[in-house]
Amino acid sequence: MSHRKLTDAERSERRRADRQQLERAARALLDSDGWQRWVRVRATNGLARYSFHNQLLIALQCPHASYVAGFRAFLKFNRCVCKGERAIRILAPMSARRGSTASDASEQEGEERKRTVFRAVAVFDVSQTESLPGTEVVPLEPPSEPITGDSHAHLVHPLARLAAELDFTLDHRLLDGSADGWCDLTNRPIVVNASLSRNAQVRVLVHELAHALGVGYREHGRSRAEVIVDTVTYVVCGSLGLDTSGSSIPYVAGWGEDGELEAIRSCARTIDEIARRIEDSVRVEDQREPGLERAA
Repeated sequence: MSHRKLTDAERSERRRADRQQLERAARALLDSDGWQRWVRVRATNGLARYSFHNQLLIALQCPHASYVAGFRAFLKFNRCVCKGERAIRILAPMSARRGSTASDASEQEGEERKRTVFRAVAVFDVSQTESLPGTEVVPLEPPSEPITGDSHAHLVHPLARLAAELDFTLDHRLLDGSADGWCDLTNRPIVVNASLSRNAQVRVLVHELAHALGVGYREHGRSRAEVIVDTVTYVVCGSLGLDTSGSSIPYVAGWGEDGELEAIRSCARTIDEIARRIEDSVRVEDQREPGLERAA
């Protein structure tokens, strides 16, 4: 079945609708509920592979999402999308020749005769699927592990390697005070309480590495810096399979009347970028779905 070619006016209208949807998704961050929806999406292992903009779009359209993929991708897991389910629209990069009439959401310069364009595509959450008859579904994600155990002890070494790359020394020692660790941006040690479980040490390491990656009080102010670092810790631990259900999601209230949207969008983007740097340092295999991840 062939599809009718869109007119210039129809393509323009589709691009405008895509931009408006993305703007609505960003504005949702200004509300504490909208902020929490995005953070929970970002903290989910099956969603962390998507770009910042696509995370916002997923959080707006499907706040309870836990694993998002295309129709055909779910078939590989012996799952099919249930009849009548409404798709989640995200932006996927595609290569097009210059002068192509593809329905762009945005574009950037590429090779001499080609360009990368972004097109709205349909994906679905696992909650919108069911098992294929006569098959056994393939597990999508390993279960989350408690912060009190040692299941993630293998992550301490790559996190320590990241600290060394940032020119910080790592010191495990017994701490008697209320703090489980700290990061000294001047003398450059990262200290972690050696009495903690290995999973808890991972959480402390992630928190202090976020500081080491440039989130200091001088640059961001104390309250905003702690929100950034605490949120990075929440999303990284969640995406790596550590149970964060007992942790609260921090939020900066009162962004100010001038530039509030850009301020909170910049804060969220910083969180996403720092979280990716830490996640990439511990992930051995790249299991992202081709063509959809980090799309815009």
